[in-house]
Amino acid sequence: MREIVLDTETTGLDPKDGHRVLEIGAVEIVHQSLTGKVFHVLINPERDVPEEAVRVHGHSFALLKDKPVFASVVDDFLAFIGDSKLVIHNAEFDVRFVNSELARLGLATIAMDRVVDTLALARKKHPGAPNSLDALCDRYRIDRSRRVRHGALMDAEILVEVYCELTGGRQRALVFGEALGDAEALVIAAIPRSGPRPVRLFPVEDAEISDHLRHVESLGREAIWFRYLPQPAPA
Repeated sequence: MREIVLDTETTGLDPKDGHRVLEIGAVEIVHQSLTGKVFHVLINPERDVPEEAVRVHGHSFALLKDKPVFASVVDDFLAFIGDSKLVIHNAEFDVRFVNSELARLGLATIAMDRVVDTLALARKKHPGAPNSLDALCDRYRIDRSRRVRHGALMDAEILVEVYCELTGGRQRALVFGEALGDAEALVIAAIPRSGPRPVRLFPVEDAEISDHLRHVESLGREAIWFRYLPQPAPA
């Protein structure tokens, strides 16, 4: 199953106050494994970036003024996410901002029913505990040392690991048949033995084996016992 793990950085907390998206980072996963495909862009927000926001992500307007505006990158963004499920931490925030940008251009917005909110997953799994991205990294021992400031792509990459932990741990699921898509199935073949295993149920005397062989011979030389019984030691 293809999913897109997504994060944004913005000029503020609410698009209703005129705040805009200034960075989008998105990572493709299939069956919760990274494919190496990413979408990352810095965006000219067409407005100033308050100092308090710069302290969070480090993106000033001076840095962003020569970057493309959202209208210039929206087609590539929508093509990358396609109709895949979106995995977002505190999804209401990011979806609200992305939808505000889409609405400005008269484009269809993203429905929440195609979004997995990892914050909601974390609150359900760890009620009453801190569930910020940093707190979840610490809980699951995920390295966040490079997360000195927020960054959309970096946070999306970290969220992949958090998402895997929240949905059952960092283990590859067993996938068979059509679910593999273009991936190759792992075929496990039985390896034939070079010979019969020795009988080790209990110790027996040669005389007992001879008595049993005489009984088996009365069943015919094709009796299965001849394949497994040890032969009596030479006299």
